[in-house]
Amino acid sequence: MHHNHVDGQIATWLGERQASTYADGRRCDEIGYLQCKLILKPDRFTSARVFKEFAALVQRAAETTGVGFQHTPKFMQRPEVREVLFLDTGGYHLYNNAFIVRRRIAYEDGFAIGDPEIVFKYRSDDMAKAQALDVRPKIDGKYKIKFKLEVMPLKEKIGGLRRLLSHNVEFGLSQAPEAARIVMSSLGHMSLPELAKIFPTLSSISCDGPDDVSLVNQTIVEELLQDICTLDFGHRTAATANLGLWRSRGDHHAFVGEFAFQLRFAGPDDISHKALNHCERFFLELQQVAGDWLALTTTKTGAVYRLKGNPPQAHE
Repeated sequence: MHHNHVDGQIATWLGERQASTYADGRRCDEIGYLQCKLILKPDRFTSARVFKEFAALVQRAAETTGVGFQHTPKFMQRPEVREVLFLDTGGYHLYNNAFIVRRRIAYEDGFAIGDPEIVFKYRSDDMAKAQALDVRPKIDGKYKIKFKLEVMPLKEKIGGLRRLLSHNVEFGLSQAPEAARIVMSSLGHMSLPELAKIFPTLSSISCDGPDDVSLVNQTIVEELLQDICTLDFGHRTAATANLGLWRSRGDHHAFVGEFAFQLRFAGPDDISHKALNHCERFFLELQQVAGDWLALTTTKTGAVYRLKGNPPQAHE
């Protein structure tokens, strides 16, 4: 392929990959998602009006960089509400080894709807490591693997990019009777070895100290999520962007916000480099426009782990 332009950072990252296989001979997962994320200061979120205010900044950055911007129908509706909880040992053995286990339930009119969703993630900025890790669960039902390139601003200043590779698997609880105990483990009824029966790759963690798994920081997160627009980067590449706010259940303490959009593709070669470069220019411009809103040094999960001032080792 001959490109008559210089590729941006994102296109270069997507091109970097190691083709190899897992222990059973299956080919390693390829990156199929690009997610751009801005972590936002929670104190900005004082009312639902804030979602509209931030949308106006997104529109401005889109107009400046020639990206198509269209409000989604959901933009005029109330934010969706979901409940999210994280599971780990008291010593954060999962997180300190770059693993995350999360359960999420959607609410409608105050009632839980649908299947609780279990998500298991491995995160690293090292491509070879992230790709070589086999996240497949030992369950009877269906599951979905999502290998993502997550792009965020630099930690030290506005106007740059850093990456995190997130190798995820998700499934509905109904697909995995074996995992029903995960739901109970928020009450402390599960051990790390039991969790490793569902996610075999966890058996590599050596656990010093108690291995019972329970709710991280005893916190159930309430997630408000609002779709705000569709962004069109040309070359048949568009994404829905949304704005989320995470608060702790009970005291409604808002502790982190996030703006994100995700591009999905069949494989790293399936997406236009021109569209990627367009996306990158937009994302850098939005950092400038929304500079006052940005919290550069955290991730949403990191914020949950730090709620009680007892920080784990960061792998983010």
